[in-house]
Amino acid sequence: MKDFEINKKSIKFLEKYLNTPSPTGAESEGQKVWIDYIKPYVDEVRTDNYGTAYGIVNPKADYKVVIEAHADEISWFVNYITEDGLIYVVRNGGSDHMIAPSKRVNIHTSKGIVEGVFGWPAIHTRNYTVAEEAPKVETLWVDCGATSKKEVEKLGIHVGCIITYPDEFFILNDNYFVCRALDNRVGGFMIAEVARLLKENKDELGYGLYVTNSVQEEVGLRGAEMITQTIKPDVAIVTDVTHDTSTPMIEKKKHGEIKCGEGAVISYAPAIQNNLRDLIIHTSEKNKIPFQRQASSRFTGTDTDAFAYSNGGVPSALISLPLRYMHTTVEMVNKKDVENVIKLIYQTLKNIKPNHIFKYI
Repeated sequence: MKDFEINKKSIKFLEKYLNTPSPTGAESEGQKVWIDYIKPYVDEVRTDNYGTAYGIVNPKADYKVVIEAHADEISWFVNYITEDGLIYVVRNGGSDHMIAPSKRVNIHTSKGIVEGVFGWPAIHTRNYTVAEEAPKVETLWVDCGATSKKEVEKLGIHVGCIITYPDEFFILNDNYFVCRALDNRVGGFMIAEVARLLKENKDELGYGLYVTNSVQEEVGLRGAEMITQTIKPDVAIVTDVTHDTSTPMIEKKKHGEIKCGEGAVISYAPAIQNNLRDLIIHTSEKNKIPFQRQASSRFTGTDTDAFAYSNGGVPSALISLPLRYMHTTVEMVNKKDVENVIKLIYQTLKNIKPNHIFKYI
């Protein structure tokens, strides 16, 4: 494990998975890509009514351990179409209104993808002699080249159609993976790689492992809320992204000090089960896997919270991946950090025993 590196086949999967749109509430196409990849490494694959997918190793075991990520990406909904064919939007998840102007978009319709752009007035026409008003959701519009509402509707566009960005995966300076939706399809990639390692290394687990790719995290951890009631796990290890705070305009006194390239991030929060977190830290130190620490205040803001407070309380922990430029189309993660999160989850699973008790008292 010391020399583990992501291989070319894995990179090819990551690229295909990231490039497949998977907006909140409509994650199916991305989930199909994920299932196809993970299927050889698990004993069984299941899905629920809203699209959460999970692969199971040892499905008959009584003691159940979940490793989890979320599959959905932020997007927009068509909200209003003007008589002259312009489209106004509302958020689907935490879409950033500040980055939208001049971005290309894909509008998803029953007839297929319709291309468009977020329009914005030229600098020549704006009153830039005074403080300019920043973009707001209600002032954003999409132009699909139509000149009337009727023409827009003829293209298959209607209120409720989902809008995503078409930006695709690339590798920057041989060190960074860059794409929209790394939050958090890179998590789905990492847990799939853990399943691959377990299979290829012929590791025998004495418990049931549920490799879970949940939907609808971006609108309130909803997929995790549903699936934890279905699986009823005894332990949950969640992975998601967290902010690299080393770039400009981020206050470390408020957001802590986290940096890409410095390793996995282990969280402290009320929802984090201390004994499970200590096991993860011990695993990291024993295997010389670099890690950073992060303190959350009242909640982690990730699916960890949904698992922790379900089913009478499930021992849960969060292993995060540092990420730059969250909720933009150029999210960035360090390749070594990705590898270290995979190694840490993998080694932690090997340290969890069947019927492991994590109670404090």
